[in-house]
Amino acid sequence: MDNSENNSSVTDLRIEYESPALRRNTLKKNPLEQFRLWLDEAIAANIIEPQAMILSTATSDGIPSARTVLIRGYDERGFVFYTNYQSQKGRELAENPHAALTCYWAVLHRQVRIAGSVSRVSSEESESYFKSRPEGSKIGAWASKQSQVLRSRAELETEVKEFEAEFEGKEIPRPLYWGGYRLLPDMIEFWQGQPSRLHDRFRYIREDDDSWTIQRLSP
Repeated sequence: MDNSENNSSVTDLRIEYESPALRRNTLKKNPLEQFRLWLDEAIAANIIEPQAMILSTATSDGIPSARTVLIRGYDERGFVFYTNYQSQKGRELAENPHAALTCYWAVLHRQVRIAGSVSRVSSEESESYFKSRPEGSKIGAWASKQSQVLRSRAELETEVKEFEAEFEGKEIPRPLYWGGYRLLPDMIEFWQGQPSRLHDRFRYIREDDDSWTIQRLSP
């Protein structure tokens, strides 16, 4: 393969953003309100899984990893997602309870970056959400030893069948190793694509009294 030709096909990809400008006087004072506005607009735009976000974690010595998870709730207490506590992200959050979230809505030329500290939600919250899940997802939580090596797909499917048989006709309980996390943001940044890569960026910083300072950033 000619690497120069391959690189050219990537470097020649360009999009000129022609989105409405983002201005300081149109921003909500509270970033959660601004996030709600943008998420509602992403939903209205029929974006596939607009609640998807990249969760970035790191080990105690700073080795990063990232993956896509789904927002399952957000309010003044933070952003909630659910997973297996024994997964890679669960292990990393146990040793380094700080993380970053990134939402990207390409159709709207928008990105939101969120950073802060992470803690587990209450067992009551995890129980309530687990009960709302489809039966197949509940079985999957039991069958998947998330992030561990599988010898084959058949091994996973065998686990699924065994748990389906075990819980047939019964209420499926939440595994104790599965539940929610909440990220309490101390920074939220809103990015709006603009022509000539002169994008609009505004960053909210949480102050000690829980108020927010808004800063415009250079693109």
